[in-house]
Amino acid sequence: MMSTMLVDLDHLLASPIYDPSRCSIGFHPLHEPLAIVVYGILCFVPRLQLIGIGLIIHMSLDSVDCFMTTDVWYVQ
Repeated sequence: MMSTMLVDLDHLLASPIYDPSRCSIGFHPLHEPLAIVVYGILCFVPRLQLIGIGLIIHMSLDSVDCFMTTDVWYVQ
């Protein structure tokens, strides 16, 4: 499940790479709503279930972080 943190490599595509006031949900390619739906589907594939659960937990925590810092759940 810790390998699901690799999804944050898409932050390297942003300029600047780190912005404390930026919400990652909806901004970075692997944090898009469509990708999150795919991660949810992975939860039901037996061989990929732990990866799917890890990615959903990751996206949930990123979404909570967005809400705590910018008062929005995701960038539209």
